[in-house]
Amino acid sequence: MQAANTNAAEAGATAEFVTVFVGETMFGLAINRVHDVFIPAGVTPVPLSPPEIVGLLNLRGRVVTAVCLRRRLGLPPSDTEGNKMAIGLEQGGETFALVVDGVGEVLKLGVDTHEAVPINLDARWRDLALGVHRLDGRLLVILDVDALLAFGGERRGSVAA
Repeated sequence: MQAANTNAAEAGATAEFVTVFVGETMFGLAINRVHDVFIPAGVTPVPLSPPEIVGLLNLRGRVVTAVCLRRRLGLPPSDTEGNKMAIGLEQGGETFALVVDGVGEVLKLGVDTHEAVPINLDARWRDLALGVHRLDGRLLVILDVDALLAFGGERRGSVAA
């Protein structure tokens, strides 16, 4: 009897995601990880930083590391110089700004549309994704914020484990 109740609860379970765009590709970030949505301004480059790091910026008095999602996913530079948006994320007590091409809406999705990471998903994305949702002819790739913000030794350590 209890197993039936658990399955019914799982069937009705939903999760909320903030959608972001890199080009035409739509990604989802768990809403509980998102703290701010803003336009990045006054970014100061950091010499010798990994290529994904755009630089540092000031967000309400805090120094924030700006990370380019396009570069993090191994995508080519954008052809257009449109306004970029940023998503404020926290990881290990640090604040990061994830720079994206655009921000969409908040989607509340059930487990019925969720699927595991497809084996044919680009290898550069596979380790950064938690799964996908198929939505009216579009694919929403759910990003793992912890993996996305793991750089250098942190990332190698998690892969080796």
